Amino acid sequence: MQPRDRLTAKEIQVATLVWQGLTNKDVAAVLRTSEQVVKNYLRTAFDKLGVWTRLELALYVAGHGGANWHEQTGNGLLTTTSSGSGVDEPQLSGAQEQRP
Repeated sequence: MQPRDRLTAKEIQVATLVWQGLTNKDVAAVLRTSEQVVKNYLRTAFDKLGVWTRLELALYVAGHGGANWHEQTGNGLLTTTSSGSGVDEPQLSGAQEQRP
């Protein structure tokens, strides 16, 4: 069992959002929760993965598939879509709108 297999679906989602460069405040907005809850998810993810910082967490995600990391664990929680502006925007799966 790999360390990432111990993470909950929310911890995986938070880690993926951190890897995408979102702040705790931004992650809280995406999850519709508080920054303190995000910090709690991060703390438990750090412990389970053996990392100490957001940078180490992002590097862990990048080293284990980056954008496909959540798919490899079978959760399919988050995808990245392009808005045509050259910037990829995180979207929750199933909540995506088709863009022309």
